[in-house]
Amino acid sequence: MIVYLNGDFLPLSEARVSVLDRGFIFADGVYEVIPVYGGRLFRLQEHLQRLENSLAALKLHNPLTQQQWIETLETVLARNQREDQSEQSVYLQVTRGPAKREHNFPEQVKPTVFIMSEPLQTNPPSSGVKAITRPDMRWQRCDIKSIALLANVLQRSEAVEMGAAEAILIRDGYIMEGAASNVFIVVDGVAITPPKSQFILPGITRDLILEAMQAAQLPCREADIPESQLRTASEIWITSSTREILPVIMLDDKPVGNGKQGPVWAQVFQIYQDYKQKLRTHA
Repeated sequence: MIVYLNGDFLPLSEARVSVLDRGFIFADGVYEVIPVYGGRLFRLQEHLQRLENSLAALKLHNPLTQQQWIETLETVLARNQREDQSEQSVYLQVTRGPAKREHNFPEQVKPTVFIMSEPLQTNPPSSGVKAITRPDMRWQRCDIKSIALLANVLQRSEAVEMGAAEAILIRDGYIMEGAASNVFIVVDGVAITPPKSQFILPGITRDLILEAMQAAQLPCREADIPESQLRTASEIWITSSTREILPVIMLDDKPVGNGKQGPVWAQVFQIYQDYKQKLRTHA
């Protein structure tokens, strides 16, 4: 695997970062994960804009121009491309860089930029997945795509230990999102997802689903979702760039709807697959 680190393209085994990097010491940094279909980056402009927003929230200057990001990402992809593997997942991370360990922002520090790509394997199970619910114990700025993910890791790990794919997080009686996903429910044939706020990551796939449903004239809306509504929904989905759209068929060991994929999910899933195919074949 060839990665990018601070201006150099080199084997992953040779990549080195200072132990004083603030990403290592303070989790002072942000990241993005971008799927690649047919060699083409998925919703690249939206990912780069979210990166810009996260950097601005951390008062961290974007170290690359948009064109430099595009060229660098495409170079990493090209150097890791195999004829039998055109689907990839790109991970990029920007930290404030190495500096003396002090809590305040240092002056004249150079950001650390790291990019890698790996084969992308997205195989949504035809039978759906299980999820659990848990109190949202994360911080107050979940809209920042921060590398400080310990709370998310703990809650996703707990879900996996219980045989589930995701933990759906509840704050003050309302659904926020999954530990590493956005959440949709279906009530009376209408798909509903929580509105954007400081407690929810503005998901790229989430936004695409809303756009695609509106274009197809399928009923959908953004609205607060009480926990009681989650538990009586006919369908529940979790969405992310790498997991795409997964139907949840069991919630806290109880069936969602009839315990099978729902008809609205099936429609939206096909629309999403069609979108990916157009991206692959777009000249």
